[in-house]
Amino acid sequence: MKTLVILSHPNLASSVANRTVVEEFKKSSQNITIRHLEDLYQGYTIDVAAEQAALLATDTIIFQFPFYWYSSPPALKNWIDQVFDYNFAYGPEGDKIKGKNLIISTTLGGPQEAYLPLGYNHFRVGELLRPFEQTAYLTGLNYIEPIFTHRCVFSPEANNKTEVEERARSHAKRVLEQLSQLA
Repeated sequence: MKTLVILSHPNLASSVANRTVVEEFKKSSQNITIRHLEDLYQGYTIDVAAEQAALLATDTIIFQFPFYWYSSPPALKNWIDQVFDYNFAYGPEGDKIKGKNLIISTTLGGPQEAYLPLGYNHFRVGELLRPFEQTAYLTGLNYIEPIFTHRCVFSPEANNKTEVEERARSHAKRVLEQLSQLA
């Protein structure tokens, strides 16, 4: 099974969690291709044909990103807006990615209790990811249960680097296990 990771992180070099997750993906024996949007594209122009070709050649798509302001970084939203084009991903002839799997894999800085109705973010993570779920339904993708991990921000007052790396490795392991189950 071929897996395409669409990675969006504006500063991956300074990331602890997402960089660790990606390193674990690269070490895996699974057939994984990683496309880091911020490395590939400066600004808002996307090579739509190249991205659509990458989608056509895969079985499973993973959106890997840090959870920013209750969503993904802007590069991923821009990518979706351009690549999931009319008559490619939706519309009368838009069945090109239908039947492929979509996994949302995201890291969050805040604790789990912050993402509850009485927590300071008021909503569960799954509720905040609904736009991705609806995108999957519209395009005919199989929406696989999202994989997310809390407390992935590295700051001396919140979490130490070792803790964040351990959480990120555990996160990557769960994603890789999910891929094995889909194979």
